[in-house]
Amino acid sequence: MDTDTPHIVVLDDDAHAVPAADYVEILRDGLPDATVEHARMPAEVRELVPRAEVVTGKALDAETVRAAPRLELFACTTAGVNHLPLDAFEDAGVAVTNASGVHGPNMAEHVIGWLLMFTRRLDEGLRRQRRREWRRFQSFGELEGRTVTVVGLGAIGEAIVRRLEPFGVETVGVRYSPGKGGPTDEVIGYGEAEFADALARTDVLVLACPLTGTTEGLVGAEELRTLPPDAVVVNVARGGVLDTDALVDALRWNRIHGAALDVTDPEPLPEDHPLWSMENVFLTPHAAGHTPKYWERVAGILIENLEHVEADGEHRDLRNQVV
Repeated sequence: MDTDTPHIVVLDDDAHAVPAADYVEILRDGLPDATVEHARMPAEVRELVPRAEVVTGKALDAETVRAAPRLELFACTTAGVNHLPLDAFEDAGVAVTNASGVHGPNMAEHVIGWLLMFTRRLDEGLRRQRRREWRRFQSFGELEGRTVTVVGLGAIGEAIVRRLEPFGVETVGVRYSPGKGGPTDEVIGYGEAEFADALARTDVLVLACPLTGTTEGLVGAEELRTLPPDAVVVNVARGGVLDTDALVDALRWNRIHGAALDVTDPEPLPEDHPLWSMENVFLTPHAAGHTPKYWERVAGILIENLEHVEADGEHRDLRNQVV
């Protein structure tokens, strides 16, 4: 690759309804010597990708990869890459990176907003405002001194923990390899006994992990019964990490204080689902990932990696490299 003037093709994939054209402009500003082209239609993908050293977007199929002899880097604009033909990229000698970490700040703020809603009962304030009712109410308490368990210490989980620090909470992190440590006061694995022990002393359970064989159905009826009755469950991971039927049951029988869900199972949540009508449940429609800075952060990863390739001459040790 001529790293001084790389040929980059941007696929026409929006991000949370923000058009890819914005991404194109950011890349052109950040890489003024590069050729940055926007493939808006399938015909343009077939025309432009075979000439490019770098392609960036949500996905590229195996046939297109094999038809791109100059391709050296595919910069995926999503954090997940399970949908990509990774074997085809590897066989073609094409490096692949993802967008891991770009959601951290905004998703962490989403979680903090919910915790403050519960703690200060701001939702009750909104209800009284709608009724034009000037009558005091008591808060649920304070965050200070509470224990927050964050399941998943990737970029999102770590961002949540960092934003919790000023609130004076105790934090427990759950990850596959607890020996790696983390920013929490305590780090544990997914072992049944240690996870149950953590749940028993958890005031706020935040799910921020990927959906895997280990985490699917991680929090079910038994785990919800293990939580203290004043506990709050927050899910910004995937709906399948939390057993929805068990959650509804726990809420109906006051086994936990409340829940805040950006993801559900099923998703979208059916209109007649009981979660919609529960006052101690906050719902957002998989919106925590939205940020106006998305393309800026994704472009920053690609620009950093191209600078690394220019200095090193190789497509290795790139930021967020998966192939």
